[in-house]
Amino acid sequence: MNNTQIENCRKFYALAQSKLAGDTSGHSLDHILRVVNNAVLIARSEAPCDLYLIVAAALLHDVIDDKLTADPQKEHRFLEERLAEIDPSIQASVFAIIDHLSFSKNLSEKQVLSQEGQIVQDADRLDAIGAIGIARTFYYGGHVGNPMYDPELPPRTQMDAAAYRSERSTVINHFYEKLLLLESKMNTETGRRLARKRTAFMEQYLQEFFDEWNGQA
Repeated sequence: MNNTQIENCRKFYALAQSKLAGDTSGHSLDHILRVVNNAVLIARSEAPCDLYLIVAAALLHDVIDDKLTADPQKEHRFLEERLAEIDPSIQASVFAIIDHLSFSKNLSEKQVLSQEGQIVQDADRLDAIGAIGIARTFYYGGHVGNPMYDPELPPRTQMDAAAYRSERSTVINHFYEKLLLLESKMNTETGRRLARKRTAFMEQYLQEFFDEWNGQA
């Protein structure tokens, strides 16, 4: 990246900070920075690609997330304005990524993403799995009031975006409804390799969880 692009990324970080610094759902700035780091790691093995666009989209990917704001359309317009001020040349490309990468938006139909979008999607999904993914899952579940586990409430196997967000579920079910599925949905070889290790860790954790839940450990 050149100096202008680096300075723009500082502005994108400040924008994410202004929107997410007080987040208590697992989507705060530490998550944003891990996604950036994951994306840069993946991009190194996927060259040639536009690293500036990747970092910009990774920094901004949760700013307009509909589960984090009461008025997504308002936040979308605000981000359009800020991107137009900072760097209009990447405005359309950033929205082409952040409007289409979420798990829920890909439930009914797989969204088309550029190479850069696929890298950011993998980077975001990596932070949803593994040790940190486990912590974030329980953190978010408590944030929205989901029970930890209910053996009478099985995981859902067929969902659209509306059902995914609105129907009652549990923290443990979320592993089966989303997290354990992400390895097979990775776009890049690096993403798949990293996801494989993190998925194995989650599977080990779940075995221990159920052993303890059932009084077997």
